[in-house]
Amino acid sequence: MNRVLITAGASGIGLAMGHAFDAAGFDVWVTDVNSAALEDVPEAWTALEADASDEEVMRAVFDTIKDAGGLDVLCANAGIAGPTAALEDVELADWRTCVSINLEGAFLASKLAAPMMKGAAHGAIIFTSSTAGIYGYPNRAPYAAAKWAIIGLMKTVAMELGPHGIRANAICPGAVEGHRMEGVLEREAAAKNMTRDAVYDGYAAGTSMRSFVEAQDIANMAVFLGSQAARMVSGQVIAVDGHTENPDPKV
Repeated sequence: MNRVLITAGASGIGLAMGHAFDAAGFDVWVTDVNSAALEDVPEAWTALEADASDEEVMRAVFDTIKDAGGLDVLCANAGIAGPTAALEDVELADWRTCVSINLEGAFLASKLAAPMMKGAAHGAIIFTSSTAGIYGYPNRAPYAAAKWAIIGLMKTVAMELGPHGIRANAICPGAVEGHRMEGVLEREAAAKNMTRDAVYDGYAAGTSMRSFVEAQDIANMAVFLGSQAARMVSGQVIAVDGHTENPDPKV
């Protein structure tokens, strides 16, 4: 049985990934900082409380995985939305927190997975970036910067690890229905003096599909990228976003 590790796997996109990999026959391991959410994941999964940006903690996680027999797929999924504010109003501490969790978490996970995957001469690393990693996003400077950087990290990882049979790709979700996006909508509405519904409609209108995406859409792509069906897909930036046309939603 193949093994997958999903960081921030107890809710949202990560939880959907867990269920999708489970259905595909994988042994599912998840980490999350939310201990209460971890209690609700399926009993068959291995659930570990861990801050994805804490090197000591993540080393312990990967040591445990190594002892269990190694890792076939890594979903470096941990991230936070960060502040919604004009550039001049972003506090340096908030910038650092956002970049640390989004970018350093992805770096640590891939760094620690690499030796195991090299030893096995196979593996797939799937980074969760964002359409904010493809376009600039007004009022989201820390998040956009981190998500652009994840794409650069992914492409470098793909080049370094490809000769060892290891693939790396990045999924770029658009606006995803769920609790996290609700927070973004509310903060953006306040920053632009708009209603939450008006901001929501603006995001939806900014896609050719005129719709938000579901976490399951992201999970389906992750399972494909982790499978042999994608054995020659590496170094790619794949948007699952209903085709974002307008990265600055307006009404």
